Amino acid sequence: MLRVGLTGGIGAGKSTVARHLGSLGAVVIDADHIAREVVAPGTAGFEAVVAHFGHGVVKPDGSLDRPALGRLVFADDERRSELNAIVHPRVHERRTELVAAAPVDAVVVEDIPLLVENGLAVAYPLVIVVHAEEGIRIERLVSRGLSADDARARIRAQATVEERRAAADVWLDNSGPVERLLADVGALWADRLVDFEANCRQARPAPRPSQPVIEKADASWAATGNRLVARIEHSAGDRARRVDHVGSTAVPGLPAKDVIDVQVVADDLATAVALAAELSDAGFAPMPGRWFDTLRDGSREGKSLACNADPARAVNVHVRPAGSPAVRDVLLFRDWLRDTPEAVREYADLKRRLSRHRYDRMDDYAAAKTPWLRTALARADTWAERTGWISPTGH
Repeated sequence: MLRVGLTGGIGAGKSTVARHLGSLGAVVIDADHIAREVVAPGTAGFEAVVAHFGHGVVKPDGSLDRPALGRLVFADDERRSELNAIVHPRVHERRTELVAAAPVDAVVVEDIPLLVENGLAVAYPLVIVVHAEEGIRIERLVSRGLSADDARARIRAQATVEERRAAADVWLDNSGPVERLLADVGALWADRLVDFEANCRQARPAPRPSQPVIEKADASWAATGNRLVARIEHSAGDRARRVDHVGSTAVPGLPAKDVIDVQVVADDLATAVALAAELSDAGFAPMPGRWFDTLRDGSREGKSLACNADPARAVNVHVRPAGSPAVRDVLLFRDWLRDTPEAVREYADLKRRLSRHRYDRMDDYAAAKTPWLRTALARADTWAERTGWISPTGH
């Protein structure tokens, strides 16, 4: 099973995306529908809303007057929080029941309007955000019967574009023709979601290129790293002492393979192995076999490794025991590069030069960098002494 979080601002077209994904084969769970279900007349949720907000939010037919309730809460943060405290726990409980009832090979799309606002993005291996320009959204909402002022109030009560971008693994722009949106959704389903689900279910890492391809530095790597760190922290819980975006993509301006490296620090090697095997709910698959870091003195230290099940986003999750010297060296190397532009240029030149060769294994490319990396770590030690750098792990 693959769980996908789907969100977007009011009037952006999220429901259109949900319906199309459902037609392609996804199991769609609509949080708005559930939110209505849990406050239907006769439910405990209905009684709680009326008790809190008064009979002015009840229609003559005995049902909830949602426009009246909306006017009360969308212009008042405190009252909106009060309503959310009644509705959201009931929605979460029902959503959980529906996910549990889905087939084991399902792509479950959870359509959640306030996914970003409620901090739920970390719970999904993939988050899709549907976007449309604000003026277009207001036009759509007015055509549905809202006043322009009500439409603006509802938009202002939700997450900003920047907050949604930070949460989005997939950004679908619905400012243009709906046909273009549906084509983008169809390609997402065929090219990413179907394989992602199969890889998660079979604990199978997605395929990778056999040769290193060095890309220009990408400013989006930092935001992607932040999302992955938060996702892994949520999945790992107390078993992870810390989680960090490391490696070349964590250094602004450094060309690199388009692979995000994440370091997870566990108490010991046994915990590291177990943790790597249990990151499937975050979208990762354990790499089989035993894995080792080669330390500065040439000795080897055990670690565990998980990689992306997502075919469109390459990630290496290095789960290391807290006592491994590699934990400190990885953080030191990253921070030294961030502060040393000439080292960034040297490393970039080395990467480009080595990437021109053909390798039998990707590990051979990594081994070819080792002499420079050992010298670089010695330089980084000198930098640490000069600057007073201390490892965030305390070791």
